[in-house]
Amino acid sequence: MKQRLIYIIVSFWFLASCTSSKQTEVTSPDDHIRLALNLDDNGEIAYQVSIGDTLFIKPSMLGFEANDGVNLFGNFHVVNTDFATHDQTWTQPWGENKTIRNHYNEMAVHLSDAANTKLTLRFRVFDDGLGFRYEYEVSGADSILVTDELTAFNIAQDGTSWSIPANYETYELLYRTQPVSRTDNANTPMTFKTGGLYASIHEAALTDFPEMTLKNTGNCNFKSELAPWPDGIKARFNGGSFKTPWRTIQIAPKAVGLINSGLILNLNEPCALETTDWIRPMKYVGIWWGMHLGVESWVINDRHGATTENAKRYIDFAAANNIEAVMYEGWNEGWENWGGSQTFDYTRPYADFDIEEIARYAREKGVEIIGHHETGGNIMNYEKQLDKSYKWYADLGIHSVKTGYAGGLPDGHNHHGQYNVRHYRKVVETAAKYHTTLDVHEPIKDTGIRRTYPNMMTREGARGMEWNAWSEGNPPEHHVMLPFTRLLAGPMDYTPGIFDIMYERAKNSPYRKQWNMKDSKDCRINTTLAKQIANWVILYSPLQMAADMIENYEGHPAFQFFRDFDADCDWSEALAGEPGEFVVIVRKAKDKYFLGAATNEEARKVDVKLDFLEEGRVYRALIYADGEGADWELNPTAYDIIERLVTANDTLTVSMARGGGQAISFMPA
Repeated sequence: MKQRLIYIIVSFWFLASCTSSKQTEVTSPDDHIRLALNLDDNGEIAYQVSIGDTLFIKPSMLGFEANDGVNLFGNFHVVNTDFATHDQTWTQPWGENKTIRNHYNEMAVHLSDAANTKLTLRFRVFDDGLGFRYEYEVSGADSILVTDELTAFNIAQDGTSWSIPANYETYELLYRTQPVSRTDNANTPMTFKTGGLYASIHEAALTDFPEMTLKNTGNCNFKSELAPWPDGIKARFNGGSFKTPWRTIQIAPKAVGLINSGLILNLNEPCALETTDWIRPMKYVGIWWGMHLGVESWVINDRHGATTENAKRYIDFAAANNIEAVMYEGWNEGWENWGGSQTFDYTRPYADFDIEEIARYAREKGVEIIGHHETGGNIMNYEKQLDKSYKWYADLGIHSVKTGYAGGLPDGHNHHGQYNVRHYRKVVETAAKYHTTLDVHEPIKDTGIRRTYPNMMTREGARGMEWNAWSEGNPPEHHVMLPFTRLLAGPMDYTPGIFDIMYERAKNSPYRKQWNMKDSKDCRINTTLAKQIANWVILYSPLQMAADMIENYEGHPAFQFFRDFDADCDWSEALAGEPGEFVVIVRKAKDKYFLGAATNEEARKVDVKLDFLEEGRVYRALIYADGEGADWELNPTAYDIIERLVTANDTLTVSMARGGGQAISFMPA
């Protein structure tokens, strides 16, 4: 069966006007958002967006430029316009919310020029934002070479923006809070507040196109800038037709409305897999953090992390602590080439890593293995081994893989261009062939492809935990910035949950002198312990890691939260928050609820109504809170565990220290 997902469809399509109509305006289902399209005397196209009676996006350019006399911009006229309304509820196998409503009004404007180049501009306007894409058919063209995108987002009023700088190689940059008008460029999602509204510009369904970044061309007018091929061409297509990803603007009256939006997923195609019952969220631990601290190594030597003995130790820990999986890095030959050829062999384990015995032992203990493929950026080498390596893992019973692309790509390619976007898609499809799920580090940004390929479960794509091991680290505001920016795109494998905040165990390691990174005394975790626990809820990932070395969890009372935690949630809601200041998020998994709250460098209290709990039931709330005197700089490990009985009629006051947080598990009493 080609479509295994369960659909509850209450959809209807209708033409709001006859096909000869040239009306070019469409509103959201609640009539709150209005989008209008206009052509000038030269056949150049622009759109504008109003919220109520207020102009939100001023007239903004649309179109592309191409080589060889191909017209993708100007001299167009409207042939006809189709309108439709769609209202559907669909179910996904996993996600922040397993059931999602997809309700929009669509306007498809069909245009043509004198050379019979056809362009359909397809707009979909939801109650929480909009998306549009280009669908081109160029008569007689054997190929199309796109040289520029002219799409603009001309924000009508200045305001505040939260973004990272535009960069075609990495998303692992710190976020900036600054006026919209002073944001010179940005990677997306770029979130901003203007005129009392919150919004975020991004893209959806990026499958065969370079990524879009934003360049400020003056005041608050942002133009799309595409990641190029080495020769400067932005996108290449064989034949005379192509479709772009959706350009998206999420809009909400409150900041948390952006988090609660399903717009990006709704603009992707339905599931393409015949079955999805082999895909499941999991909690995991792994041999990883010790390498970043320098007390273990990826390469085989006297401190090699991924040994048979150590692997079994982690399997035993997972089995004893209600953790479904274990991940190993540094298990295969090739790490000794790091910084050189970056040539890895994905079917040759190091001599001290007996993968067949480890796989057998994991099966015996009921624990899954998450494999690891680091490419070092050498994707040509990876693609040569792709099918063989995924089949080899599958034959061992390994059906989940973490990939990595740390390093420059060969031949002048960048990480975010069309060439690599195609590569990431090829890996997802190959993994699906072997019923394998993916966790991609150094990825192309998430744009909702997990709806079409739900085996694409999580990815990095921002500054994650490892930055705390060998740099000044991520500041306290970072964790309450991500839900309003990076996580609007989709799940993130941030790898939360470090309990050894000051690295006391690592600093006492006999290998400390062998560190070739930043001096350990300058590195630490910039949160309280309670905030580390809360991040398991806040920083959503269906593959959620307890990232510390397991010896830091053994016998620790606060680790009970992760034992109780369920990564397979059914429903989520962001309850309160402001970008870079604080956030409160609750998730339901079966009959349990898990709440995470966190703050920036400021201590604060937030009253949280528990009306999300099921009416008429009593719940045992286990509260993991900042302890007396807790402070991310001065006293990060002070915590309290408090137990209460609560109902949906109660309100809790969540108290958080500077750089702190709070986590609560609610279980039926």
